Amino acid sequence: MKKIYLFSTSSHVDAISINSLDITFLKPKIDFSVYDYFIITSKQTSKALRQYDINSFKDIKALCVSQKTAEAFEKLGGDILEVGDGYGDKLTNRIKKYPKNTRWLYLRAKDVASSFVKELKKEKYHIDEIILYESRCSKDILDLHVEDNATLIFTSPSSVECFLKNKTISAKNKVIVIGETTAKVLPENTEYIVSNEKNIESCISLSH
Repeated sequence: MKKIYLFSTSSHVDAISINSLDITFLKPKIDFSVYDYFIITSKQTSKALRQYDINSFKDIKALCVSQKTAEAFEKLGGDILEVGDGYGDKLTNRIKKYPKNTRWLYLRAKDVASSFVKELKKEKYHIDEIILYESRCSKDILDLHVEDNATLIFTSPSSVECFLKNKTISAKNKVIVIGETTAKVLPENTEYIVSNEKNIESCISLSH
């Protein structure tokens, strides 16, 4: 039976789960009182927010990139404004429904794949950005050896980039990505499948 490798910060019972990133949480000083809404594009943001007093931001609803991201924020004790379809770039139209003077706080990683906030700020939307965590390639992924005929599941652009630091994707590998943003960083001419839904379960179902 072909092995399935899942490159993610989450795991799955049907795959060899490789934590592709080591996360370092930061705790910058934040005056939450000046913002109307959060923009959250990762579950890691909610983990970082646990460092702060929930009472200081519990009344600020979040625009979340996906259902899983929203669930993580709700588990923290937060309320949801809206939930996107998994793509950061597509949050633009949701933000544009609100007045330009709406005060948004984008809580993010040091490095992000999408430039939607940059584009919105050019259009004079009021969005501040604060870095709550940074990541680096884990030793697990750097030291990993995979078989040529294995299935590789990538759940973020960074998981692809870390894999490719000292490995190549074989033509015999079946490659599954969680979305088009992740697919964009694959080597040119790599054959891949995009999951029907932006979650790990959907990726796993395509591997059989």
